[in-house]
Amino acid sequence: MGVSSVSLPYVLLVLAIMSELSDLFDGLLARKYNMVTELGKILDPMADSVFRLSVLLAFTQGLVSLPILLVSVFFYRDSIISTLRTVCALRGFTLAARKSGKIKAVILAAISFFIILLMIPYSLGIISGETLRLFSLWSVSVTAVYVVYTGYEYIHANRVHIKKALGF
Repeated sequence: MGVSSVSLPYVLLVLAIMSELSDLFDGLLARKYNMVTELGKILDPMADSVFRLSVLLAFTQGLVSLPILLVSVFFYRDSIISTLRTVCALRGFTLAARKSGKIKAVILAAISFFIILLMIPYSLGIISGETLRLFSLWSVSVTAVYVVYTGYEYIHANRVHIKKALGF
């Protein structure tokens, strides 16, 4: 017995809300109780990336059918930034999160909610699968452009530390 196509968007919505709230409260509690660590500065963004990439990868299947090449933009950006952050940390340079990266996280969460919310009128027969896929594709494509920008901006802002850590 599975989840019906009418119930699925609601189940996904509850899971997404729980995931985003747990991430928010984790950060708030860590700062409130002064439990921010160098390891946490590396692992928390990685965990967030894994979650959000998992959602985008799920959207490559079924109703939404995002192109995997589009989703790979998000994967490669996050992989490059995570690798640079880890290498720099191992060499004694902590690369803090940038405001643009935090905005990227909020936009990705919003896009995920947007797509899940689009699944509701689809499941009720109000919009077509084509409309669902088109709005999903455009919203994720626009977000991909911003994600590429944030990757460039992060590397550019931290270029001195990155060069030192990589031995240039």
